[in-house]
Amino acid sequence: MEQETVLKEILHAFKLHAQHIDEKMDNMKIELESKMDKGFSRVNHQITELGKKVDGIRAELNETNENVDYLLSKNAQHEKKLRQISEQQQT
Repeated sequence: MEQETVLKEILHAFKLHAQHIDEKMDNMKIELESKMDKGFSRVNHQITELGKKVDGIRAELNETNENVDYLLSKNAQHEKKLRQISEQQQT
């Protein structure tokens, strides 16, 4: 009978210990999920900011290409005029 009481006390102690471990594990899980959410939120923000920078660079590049195209066309027009003037002077 006394052994039975001791076994019951041991089982009860194990049960309490298991509950304590379960609580700790649940708390760790909640804390880990919170940290992961914050981390992913930060990464998403950084990706969004990087996307904005890339969009800005893309717009600047398009503008630069347009300027280069304009300047090249003007250069071609001037070269054509210079050839015409040169041809007129030769005749």
